[in-house]
Amino acid sequence: MSISSPSQQERIRRLNDTLRTTFISGRVLLTACVRALDDNQRAMLLQAVSGFAAFTPSNDPYGEHDFGRVEVAGCGYFFKIDYYDLDYRYESPDPADATVTARVMTIMREDEY
Repeated sequence: MSISSPSQQERIRRLNDTLRTTFISGRVLLTACVRALDDNQRAMLLQAVSGFAAFTPSNDPYGEHDFGRVEVAGCGYFFKIDYYDLDYRYESPDPADATVTARVMTIMREDEY
C-alpha cells in the first residue's frame, strides 16, 4: 500500500508500533508452530517481536513498521500487521485512523509463510 502523506504514514507507524511493542490496541495471532513452542521460547519470541527496531527501506518500504523478521534459538520468525475494518471483513478504509481500523498482527515461523 502506498501512503499519500508523511503525516498519514507517521500515524500508521505509531499505531503499528503500539501494537507491536505492547500487544494491545489490536489482535495478535500466533500460528500453530508458534503456539507449539514451550512457554520459555514463546516468551523469548514475543520479547524479540516487541523489541524489534531494525526497520530499513528494504524491509519497511512504506515506513509503516508493519513487517519484520526476528530470530530466536536459531529459528526465524516473521510478524506482519494487517488493517481491517472494524468487523474484520474488509480492508480498513483508512489505516491511519484507529476509530475505523482493526489491526491484526500475525506471528509465524518462517516456513509457515
